[in-house]
Amino acid sequence: MPSLFVLDSYAVMVFLKRQPGEAEVAALFARAAKQEIALEMSAVNWGEVWYLLAREYGERIAEDKTSALMQIPLQVADVNWVMARQAAAFKAYGGISYADCFTAALAKLRNAPLVTGDPEFRRLEKEIEIRWLKRR
Repeated sequence: MPSLFVLDSYAVMVFLKRQPGEAEVAALFARAAKQEIALEMSAVNWGEVWYLLAREYGERIAEDKTSALMQIPLQVADVNWVMARQAAAFKAYGGISYADCFTAALAKLRNAPLVTGDPEFRRLEKEIEIRWLKRR
């Protein structure tokens, strides 16, 4: 079974908007396309990507971009009580958005590194492995 990486919305948006860290995310997408690794994201964070795109570019572009990304393949994990409970436990720590807590919960439950550049996750470095994207 290939190694698994969990992506947050930050990582996906960096790729889509061609911001610093894009090459790292593109390399992960390329490896996933060759089935060398697996990529996963929570449904909450996938929704976050969609609304960020829709707000900036419109719903049609959001649909087009998210549909294209699903071809990589990028798996979207449904939220269940176990994930929601872990996300709530992370939220109880404070200082991190609830949506980001779902990314962290998925990483913890899958025992997989989280790929991000979002500094909010620094609070959880003792709980989950984080692969930091370059921010410049």
